[in-house]
Amino acid sequence: MPGGSPLPPGTSVTVRVPASSANLGPGFDSIGLALGLWDECTATVTDEPGLVVLVAGEGADEVPLDGSHLVARTMRTAWRDLGVERPTGLRLECTNAVPHGRGMGSSATAIVMGIVVAQALWADSPDGQPVDLAAVNDLAARLEGHPDNASASVFGGLTLSWSDRLGEPGATRTVRPSLHPDLDAVVFVPDAQLSTAKARSVLPAQVRLADAAANSGRAALLVHAVTTDPSLLLPATREWLHQEPRRESYAASMALVDSLRAAGHAAVISGAGPSVLVLTTGDAAADVTGYGGPGWRVLRPGIPTVGAHLVQ
Repeated sequence: MPGGSPLPPGTSVTVRVPASSANLGPGFDSIGLALGLWDECTATVTDEPGLVVLVAGEGADEVPLDGSHLVARTMRTAWRDLGVERPTGLRLECTNAVPHGRGMGSSATAIVMGIVVAQALWADSPDGQPVDLAAVNDLAARLEGHPDNASASVFGGLTLSWSDRLGEPGATRTVRPSLHPDLDAVVFVPDAQLSTAKARSVLPAQVRLADAAANSGRAALLVHAVTTDPSLLLPATREWLHQEPRRESYAASMALVDSLRAAGHAAVISGAGPSVLVLTTGDAAADVTGYGGPGWRVLRPGIPTVGAHLVQ
């Protein structure tokens, strides 16, 4: 693929990427879960020089419509990483279903989208190679700074990710355990937004050893609960590292988490918030959806078993 010939006008691909929820309570910056809300983008090489960006759906009036759009920026990075020439004319048509600034991985979705689209356009060319999801996962983790959201969007399902040298090429690894067939997810999405950068700014630089030990035990239990025994979801989603320090940043979300957990539901902050994720089973999901109230959208998006993919 490096040094490939210019893409001919008319070369076009359409890619879909799912939303995600990170952490799931104790799995801070390492555990992710795909959610069945999909962003879609069609990229077409044009004979007219320049970039055209069209956006519909979630965040359409919030994102730039030029080269600073996150999908477009990521595509340039991916092409540079691949060592290929970028086209002189490109049209991006994006339709978003992932809410922005709500802790459902919208930025990771856009980053994964940009990398897959960049690879897929060249895969459709005479010099192309198939899309390499492992390479997508690695570059997305480098650009995001942590692999949890991105890995779930790349592969779908539940992802456990780690890196010995985060930020270096080839360092990110991900495994994908099989989920218990009864596992379901309910998401409460508030009207308010919260940027990941702001949410991270209030986290402490150090944590107590006892808290770290308690959290690691629950992270291990979480994997068992979501793969083998959902009856343990409530204790498995207890955490000590990130939700309480952010309580003032999303007070309404934490109040909902407290209410749901007091009723026996495994509620956590989704990613950096302020959405609330409830891990549940099919039988109990209907009861969960009765919470929330004014100012909340209640979604039951499902957990897709596939992640980023081309639409044929």
